[in-house]
Amino acid sequence: MKLPVTAYGESGSPVVVMHGLFGSGRNWMTAARRLASAHRVYAFDLRNHGSSPHTDTMSYPEMALDVFETITDLSVGPVGLVGHSMGGKTAMLTALRHPEVVDRLVVVDAAPVTYPPAFVEYARAMRHADLSHVQRRADVDAQLVDAVDSPGTRAFLLQNLILDDQGARWKPNLPVIEAALPAISGWPDDENGTYDGPTLFVYGGKSDYVQQDHRDIITRYFPQVQYAEIAEAGHWVHAERLDDFLAAVTPFLA
Repeated sequence: MKLPVTAYGESGSPVVVMHGLFGSGRNWMTAARRLASAHRVYAFDLRNHGSSPHTDTMSYPEMALDVFETITDLSVGPVGLVGHSMGGKTAMLTALRHPEVVDRLVVVDAAPVTYPPAFVEYARAMRHADLSHVQRRADVDAQLVDAVDSPGTRAFLLQNLILDDQGARWKPNLPVIEAALPAISGWPDDENGTYDGPTLFVYGGKSDYVQQDHRDIITRYFPQVQYAEIAEAGHWVHAERLDDFLAAVTPFLA
């Protein structure tokens, strides 16, 4: 499946950026514009997110194939491939299975491991919100409070809400995403490839998604790995500490 793409910049080596769960290419807008001073940047909407088509299934092999097909269709590869969280796992698998389209890899706060299932309550709260008489985002925000106690996280989720003359509705395919959360939290058990290109893992010092005991398996898949810790960032590294993130990523992509 070919994914929706937003492009930034006029010239320079190509870079593809990919969002995490419940995100979209728009989450990368500020970072992409900064990177576009030296690169042609392409922000993808992964399947069932943003403006992408809704599909009945959602696995990392499928998402990696989507990315491969989209890069091939753009005729811009090989690219610097950058992905955060779910997008990071998608980027890893794309590099492992389709290395011909990946010049270098940046993984943002994710590791090729299975995490405990998370975000189920977010998906369920969004799916069960009553949108029939919604006039403002605040009307939905109030319905998410019990399941999502962080105002910042609710604001992030509410970016997925469409409000227009047709009423209120969610952009993401919430039922499929909710059903796929075990797979999204996981990692393909049968993956045994390696990617020998330059690889950078950027992680938040206040996040536990990339741990010291993950490094052996990371090195097995990505023998040319480097690490950059953004000490004051949590999981949303590029949103929380953009300047520090760019300081780590810009020379690597160059």
